[in-house]
Amino acid sequence: MKKYRNWAAAIAIVGALTGCARTAPIENIHTNISTGHTQDQVKNAILKAGIERKWTMSGAGPGIIKARQQARGHVADVRITYSATGYDITYESSTNLKATEGKIHTAYNSWVHNLDNDIQINLSAAGL
Repeated sequence: MKKYRNWAAAIAIVGALTGCARTAPIENIHTNISTGHTQDQVKNAILKAGIERKWTMSGAGPGIIKARQQARGHVADVRITYSATGYDITYESSTNLKATEGKIHTAYNSWVHNLDNDIQINLSAAGL
């Protein structure tokens, strides 16, 4: 019986330590777009996806959008550059996301992947 208790304690400790590792390398997104879209269509797809995902979006010049995600005291700022042939979502800064040495809380990567997926869905709908 004591043997099972020791194994259960060891598994609990390993599980707790694994739960603490909530950081991953910062992911920057680069997506190529098939032909047939204009730069304005790409821009509109990005803005629509950002609004749907509750990102604050603002223009920062031709072909550039700054976006900010805020959730429960956590903030992520990204720069989205776009053209008719593709777009990039690049990490700029964050608050309370444990960003250090090229790593960040896994929530950040989820946020940008969800944004990327929604942009692609919007572009697919625009191509119909």
